[in-house]
Amino acid sequence: MDSAVRAQLTGFNDRDFDFLFRITKVIPILADLSRADVLIGVPSGDKQFVIVAHAKPHSIASVHRDPMIGQRLTQGDAMALFHALESHQFARGMRESGPVVGAAEGSPAPVVQEAYPIENETGQLIGGMLVETNLLESERLKRRSDVFQRVLKMFQQNALRGEPEGAESLSSFGEHDGVIIVDGEGTIRYMSGIATNLYRNIGYGEQLVGKPLSYLETQDDELVRKGISTRRCYQVAEEERGRNWVKKVIPIYRYDRPSLFSPVRQNPLLAFLLIHDDTEARQRERELLIKTTMIKELHHRVKNDLQTVASLLRMQARRLQTPEAKSALAEAVSRILSIAVIHEFLSAQDTRTINIREVAQRIAQQMQDGLLDPSRSISFTLDGPNIYLPARQATSCALVINELLQNALEHGFDLRAVDGERITSGTISMVFEDFGDAVGLTVHDDGHALPPDFNLEHVGSLGLRVVQMLVTQDLKGQIDLQSDHGVSAIVRFPKISLVGGEEKWNEPE
Repeated sequence: MDSAVRAQLTGFNDRDFDFLFRITKVIPILADLSRADVLIGVPSGDKQFVIVAHAKPHSIASVHRDPMIGQRLTQGDAMALFHALESHQFARGMRESGPVVGAAEGSPAPVVQEAYPIENETGQLIGGMLVETNLLESERLKRRSDVFQRVLKMFQQNALRGEPEGAESLSSFGEHDGVIIVDGEGTIRYMSGIATNLYRNIGYGEQLVGKPLSYLETQDDELVRKGISTRRCYQVAEEERGRNWVKKVIPIYRYDRPSLFSPVRQNPLLAFLLIHDDTEARQRERELLIKTTMIKELHHRVKNDLQTVASLLRMQARRLQTPEAKSALAEAVSRILSIAVIHEFLSAQDTRTINIREVAQRIAQQMQDGLLDPSRSISFTLDGPNIYLPARQATSCALVINELLQNALEHGFDLRAVDGERITSGTISMVFEDFGDAVGLTVHDDGHALPPDFNLEHVGSLGLRVVQMLVTQDLKGQIDLQSDHGVSAIVRFPKISLVGGEEKWNEPE
């Protein structure tokens, strides 16, 4: 129960709160089977009711657009609930779809309300349960089997006592799931059309209503008997006859007095057996797992191949005598390893997005281990939030980071004197910013400033030309270089979102 709602309530002791909490654990599956919204309300002291629990059905659309927890209902909103508490018995009513806060829009159909008072173990009235469904669904329920309707009413009455136990462990009941009702002797008393079709698919084409559940060569009879004997709900996932099933059992009690609030009960005489065929979903999961494993293996092999190429280039560089050629190969190795980092992340993760902050950390570490001259004392720092990008965008961003770090090392901390000054120590910092629909990256070094005649549009550095192309063309962003106690490279580009498995550029506000 919501703590903020609980704080508003007065006059409730711990036992009453625990009792209401037990009821709230039952109403989700009750809402699914009733094909209705189920709300628990308690008097607020001002002739209103505050909603402390709300369960929406998964089998049909809810009559409420928003969750109702914490909302207050007046007599005009829930006439049936007020009547139920005044008369201490079941009440039925109707309201238009619009008046209640959070009611769904666009549905002019009236809403049918059924209300039950809730009494604690001493018989004191502490609240009420309101069952709401649209008029069309209410009429459909009237045309269903009398057995189903009676047992559903019994389940609603059981829920008023927070029974049966274990209901909170059940998964939701969907519109394509089947329903079977079994009596205490194990005889099938009701079978929905969907359940009939599910069992027909595994070879039971005859009429099953009236037959013992043990007639089915499945584990159903054992599951139902376990639920009835222990008075608990159970859910199992099993494979039978080449199909994957999820089955749930809900024991239903019948009370031996006319009053709904009698503390005396008989043994459970009936049970719901809910059937879900999970075969296709499991098959899709298996296919997706195989596909994901193959893709991860592919990325792992690409990473290894790239690292092999980098090793060969390093060997070639050691044989060269020309400093310019060695430098060019070193830069090529750095670029290859930056791409390898992306494939390493993709080979280790199940997601299609990559944390670019972690990629930047890895590139900086690689550069510090492999390219940094031991004669220079240069440190790397990283700040900013985690930012997740699709693989294609992360690859371009990784190359940008690599080129900007290399440019800072090469020009910011040049071993040769610039303007009579030699800078061999300092810091290169990377700062990420998340603008919601865009990403910001600033790479700053506290080395040499930009030349007075610097013009990014006419720069001769291959690295900066690569950066400019990647930022403006691949990332569709902008880049600027500024002198600020060194040099700051400021990059900003829009994010790509994954919508329905497809990439879509975000439009900056």
